[in-house]
Parts: sequence; C-alpha cells; structure tokens
Amino acid sequence: MKYGESTFDIIYLLFAIISGIVILVKRRNTIENLLGSAAFILGIGDACHLVPRILNYFIEADFTAWLGLGKLVTSITMTFFYLLIFFLHTKLFTWEEGKKKKMMICLWLLTVCRILICLLPGNKWFTGEGSVHWGCLRNIPFIAIGFLIVIIYFKTRGENPLFKRMWLYVSLSFLFYIPVAIFAPLLPMLGMLMLPKTVCYMLMLGVFLRAAKSKKE
Repeated sequence: MKYGESTFDIIYLLFAIISGIVILVKRRNTIENLLGSAAFILGIGDACHLVPRILNYFIEADFTAWLGLGKLVTSITMTFFYLLIFFLHTKLFTWEEGKKKKMMICLWLLTVCRILICLLPGNKWFTGEGSVHWGCLRNIPFIAIGFLIVIIYFKTRGENPLFKRMWLYVSLSFLFYIPVAIFAPLLPMLGMLMLPKTVCYMLMLGVFLRAAKSKKE
C-alpha cells in the first residue's frame, strides 16, 4: 500500500508543480498567470503535507509535527487556490461589476475567517490530536467557499467548453474531502478518500493546461 500511495502522490505533485511552472513560464496574459499560479500553489501546498507523509512510510522517525505543519500549510494554500479559481472565473466570463464586488468581498471574508481559525491553537496541528469539533469549525468557511465556486462555474458551464465540468470536479473534490477533514480522527481509514479527491485536482489541472494551450493557438 505504501508503495502504491507514495508513487501516486509523487506523480501528482510533479504533475501539479510542473504544470504550474510550464504555464507561468509561457504566460502571456492574466488568465494564464492565474492558471499557472493556481496549479503551482496547489502543488507546493500539497507537497508540504504529502512529502512528510511519504517519508513517514520509509523512515523510522516521528513526523507528527511535520505532518501537522504540512496540514496547516495545505489548509491555507488550498483556500488561496480556490480564491484564484474565482478570479479566473471573473476573467473568463462576464460579470456585473456590483455582483463581482460583492462576491469578492464575501470570498475574502471567508478566506480570512478560514485562515484565522486554522491558526488557532485548538487545532493542535503539531500533536496529532485533531478533533471533530475543530475539523468542523475550520472547514465551515472553506466549504462555503467551495459552494460559491461550484455555483458560479455551474451557471456558466455552457459558455466555455473547456470549463464546462469545472463545477463537477470542484463538487467531487469537496465531497471526498469533507469526510476526511472532519471524521478522520475517529476513522483513519477515511483517509483513502484523499486519492479520488486528488484525481479531481488532476482533472482540474488538465483543464488548466488545455486552457493555457488554447490561448496560444
């Protein structure tokens, strides 16, 4: 199991980080800058959690603190990932200025709320003593962000063929993520749901790469 999961995680991280770098290096406009930044932040953020997890399989050492730090960093970078996904939508599709401003304020408030809760000592990131209570608390604003992202991409699913399934990938990623984020302390086997969640991320990255390529053609 450890070899299969580790190989999968390494492939995903390389795919995410390299995709981000490739898009950023070749970027020519704001859309490509957002695509590349989102991919790169996704990969780097997840690396902070997955690299210690991989090392923990093969090295006899206590990685509790490193895994906790990785989860904290990933919690923050994932929040910014979806914020970039929102800004990407505002560049891809037409928005009324008033609605865009209200949505932007709402998402920024949820982002700040999410980060502040993640930084509270009650999360006990570095001791591995996570609880369902804190898992619920810190993920309420994050799930709200995800819900808003799903709504805006669902409404415009017919306007851009490349992004027509974006709402579905985001929806599935949250459906796989929520049980792990909240109930994993009680049932560690739920961690297996992170694999299909990661597949959803890779599908999003595929959309980013195709979108960046189409802008150059």
